[in-house]
Amino acid sequence: MAQVIYGSEVSKDIRSELSEQIAALRASGRRMPKLAVILVGENPASLSYVTGKEKACTQVGMESELIKLPASTSQEELMAVVRRLNADPNVDGILCQLPLPDGLDSAQVIREIRPDKDVDGFHPINVGKLHLKEDGFVPCTPLGCMELLHRMGINPAGKRAVVLGRSNLVGAPVARLLLNENATVTICHSKTENLPQVCAEADILIAAVGRAKMVTADYVKEGAAVIDVGINRSAEGKLVGDVDFASVEPKAGFITPVPKGVGPMTITMLLKNTLKAYRQHEGE
Repeated sequence: MAQVIYGSEVSKDIRSELSEQIAALRASGRRMPKLAVILVGENPASLSYVTGKEKACTQVGMESELIKLPASTSQEELMAVVRRLNADPNVDGILCQLPLPDGLDSAQVIREIRPDKDVDGFHPINVGKLHLKEDGFVPCTPLGCMELLHRMGINPAGKRAVVLGRSNLVGAPVARLLLNENATVTICHSKTENLPQVCAEADILIAAVGRAKMVTADYVKEGAAVIDVGINRSAEGKLVGDVDFASVEPKAGFITPVPKGVGPMTITMLLKNTLKAYRQHEGE
């Protein structure tokens, strides 16, 4: 039976550590770290994510600013907002909540954000730094996956890791992070042959494909660490991951649930990245 690793609990511990660090800054009369979030349009899911980010900032004592723009905002108007935040010395982190409304180019917006304020880790310079093993900003969900592995006491070095999914948001960066820690990494995707057999060789299996309960017990090696990044709705409307928890839990060594697994870690890593940006801006 697997040990269930609740990201919600790990997240609380990390936020408590961040709160202490920020309280120490406040006590010494320093300026507070600040995250600016741009929301374009009225997408309910995006609004919910943004509200979660604001609450998390408040919880650890970090300042936040929400810039809400109408769906009719032009590309140039959006770029002007990014440039204003780039120039503001009190803003440490900038993120633009995706997806953007139709007609707006998210890639252009990401490139406009200063790399040293790109706490989402999406700027091409930060992507390049990850691949060059240089110190930049890493996307928050992959960072959260690695933090969970470390807190499980798992050292990836020498381990066989399989990543299901090759997106730029999760699959590709988490594979690179595992490689940077000396795991032997296989990335699987829709064209991979003999998928269950490939996955069943993994000591570390990370599922990030967006297909409900796709990973069943036959995909999993006895005692493997299984991290489920998927967020899907089942036919009954229940929140489920990419992993069939009921069949995999008895076989795995460690497993993250959905919900309360990787999800809470994502926002916590955003806070961690923002504090890191602050310290860089303060010359620490």
